[in-house]
Amino acid sequence: MSVDLHWFLPTAGDGRGIVDNSNSSNADPRTAGERAPTLDYLTQVARAAEAAGFTGVLTPTGTHCEDAWLTTAALIPLTTRLKFLVAFRPGAISPTLAAQMASSFQRLSGGRLLLNVVTGGDSIEQQQFGDWLNKDQRYARTAEFMQALRGTWADEPFDFTGEHYTLAGATTSAPPNPVPPLYFGGSSAAALPVAGAHADVYLTWGEPPAAVAAKIAAVREHAERAGRSIRFGIRLHVITRDTSAEAWAVTEKMLAGLDPDAVAATAARFANAESEGQRRMTALHAGSIADLEIAPNLWAGIGLVRGGAGTALVGSHTEVADRIAEYHAAGIDEFVLSGYPHVEEAYWFGEGVRPILARRGLLTGSPALAPA
Repeated sequence: MSVDLHWFLPTAGDGRGIVDNSNSSNADPRTAGERAPTLDYLTQVARAAEAAGFTGVLTPTGTHCEDAWLTTAALIPLTTRLKFLVAFRPGAISPTLAAQMASSFQRLSGGRLLLNVVTGGDSIEQQQFGDWLNKDQRYARTAEFMQALRGTWADEPFDFTGEHYTLAGATTSAPPNPVPPLYFGGSSAAALPVAGAHADVYLTWGEPPAAVAAKIAAVREHAERAGRSIRFGIRLHVITRDTSAEAWAVTEKMLAGLDPDAVAATAARFANAESEGQRRMTALHAGSIADLEIAPNLWAGIGLVRGGAGTALVGSHTEVADRIAEYHAAGIDEFVLSGYPHVEEAYWFGEGVRPILARRGLLTGSPALAPA
């Protein structure tokens, strides 16, 4: 089987390091912001991803970034085949409106929409959006949301009654064509059954292969109980160079730019995070810059000062290809990758790693590398 490769759209800003290395006194340690997320810059990233042969780009959601729906809609006419994996939160939008927006997006883009349903793992941020449900309630709502979303895309008006949503005659002017797959992530006990019963692609952050394989097995068991099959994806950063030494030198430069106090503060903040996935990311490094290679070519340095996906594949192009093949053997079908800065790293991967994967038969049917 082949794998799908996706890139990332840095709608909170971009830069050469993990943090903002500008001279601004307002620099936010969570954001690499030397390059503002203007439409011009995000177009560069999207076109680089398209030229480098990626299938799509993940566009994040949250108060820290530009709106994913509006940003990707603006990029539709500025790209040709690139798909947009739009992240959004069920607590901030109704299933019927989401169904309508997705249907319109498919028609306007020629079928280039993928949907990432984000339950939300931080109650403080959820409350900023007016969402006061607890974690388990949010996952229960997400399950209802995905049922209601699919029902609204049916040919006939759809009625739904649940704990969180009640719809009467929900419909759109026309169903989306094709119906966009639903991507979903979550590591808690409440998340895995939702993934198995309702998601098309389950996403995990980049843990060591053995831990990823265990999570895949758990979600697959839930899917089988529901009489379904499901694909699996992983979210990773990547630093790939012609030689391993060159790649690891980049990590050393990134570490040199970190403030030890910021590292300690971030570790303390995330150690007791509500998100199980965030706790697992933080446990990989425990706030220490020692022993950050937690598995062959898997580096936990990104998570020292950033929330969310905190690990990177680091090494020569061949080593990175080897690790992708290893994750694929464990059950991963889709790779959502990123790197600082996102324009340059897209080309490093597209020109260095992608040809190796193609020679190994892992990219059968995927588009060839296009000229810049």
